[in-house]
Amino acid sequence: ICAVPPSAEIHKSGLGAEDSVDWEHVDDTMDAIHRLKESGYTIVCAEQTVGSVMLDRFIPSKDERYAVVFGNEVAGVRQDVVDASDMVLEIPQFGTKHSLNVSTTAGIVIWELAKKIIINS
Repeated sequence: ICAVPPSAEIHKSGLGAEDSVDWEHVDDTMDAIHRLKESGYTIVCAEQTVGSVMLDRFIPSKDERYAVVFGNEVAGVRQDVVDASDMVLEIPQFGTKHSLNVSTTAGIVIWELAKKIIINS
C-alpha cells in the first residue's frame, strides 16, 4: 500500500534519503523472510500477539542480526509472517487505544534496538 523507490512521493518526503539507504522491493514478505533466515537473520515482528515480548524487556544479542517486520497500519503484520518469525516485539501501551501509526512504531522500535545494541555497548 506504499510507494516503492524511485518515487516522487518518497523523494519529497524522504528528502533524498532513498539515495543513501540501501533498499529492495520484494513482492511477497514471505520470500524476504525465507531469504533473510537463510542469511542468518533473526526475524522479529512488531505486533501485538499472544506470547509477544514487551519491547522494554527485550535484550538483543550483539552477536545476532535482526530483521524487523512492520505491518500495515490497518491490518498489522500478516498472520503467516508472524508465524514464520522468530519472535514478536510489542510496544507497551497504556489506556484503551492500542494502536500506533506504522512510522511511529518503526521509530520507537528502531531507536530502542539501536540504544540497546549500539549505544549501550
